[in-house]
Amino acid sequence: MLLDSGRPTLSTRLHSTWPLVTEAVGAVGRYDYIEFVAEYAPYDQYDMENMVRAAELHNMGSMMKVDYQDRGFAAQKAVASGFQSILFTDHTAPEEVEETIKMILPKCPAYGGKMGYAARRWIGYQSVSSQDEYADMAAATVKAFMVEKKETVDCIEEFCSIPGIDMIQFGPNDFALSSGFNMKDDKKRVQEAEKKVIETAIRHGIRPRCELNSAEEARYYLDLGVRDFSLGLELRILQNFLTKEGDELIDLMAQNGLVK
Repeated sequence: MLLDSGRPTLSTRLHSTWPLVTEAVGAVGRYDYIEFVAEYAPYDQYDMENMVRAAELHNMGSMMKVDYQDRGFAAQKAVASGFQSILFTDHTAPEEVEETIKMILPKCPAYGGKMGYAARRWIGYQSVSSQDEYADMAAATVKAFMVEKKETVDCIEEFCSIPGIDMIQFGPNDFALSSGFNMKDDKKRVQEAEKKVIETAIRHGIRPRCELNSAEEARYYLDLGVRDFSLGLELRILQNFLTKEGDELIDLMAQNGLVK
């Protein structure tokens, strides 16, 4: 696994469950994994399996971002479908994190989790795995957590001391919301909180991942020691293209008297 070897990772985020979109990312040949932002999109369990199959065709990994309320059900179905990483949201207390980690660890003496032997496809359809092999495979799921609430940022040292967290990501919008201000009104406060989260995670041996809208934005985070990035968000990429190119085309049409 890339995290175990210390190598950097690059992903992009998708709303669409159409497997061809996942394949299109894989065909580019630049991304280590796709993240399906299930927190923001409709989906079913067939979609989950088909997205993962499409990723596997290009030897690409997969992550699923799940809602807080049904996280146990969604995460167990995701890893049993073949997703190799789960991004959990909206946790505020360390006890919640500990409970969540157990939800996707196998229930056996070696790991002490709560998940049984799920006879699903897993990664590439592991139909004859022994119980020990199954347990090791399930336990290898990358467990990532959003650090996005004020309460979580305030106790980030305790949060990062919890065994089993592999990756964290700061969430600026929810941090501002839970703190009672608009992000655009105090960007400095948001940046200071993000820097604190990143530095604390690195000190505890946890990989911080940062979301980017452009490659240029990575310079700041590289200087902080960040090695894991997620570039772009499917709908935002589409909206930005349609806005920018649409404005330019309308201007050109206006210059030629086609638009008043």
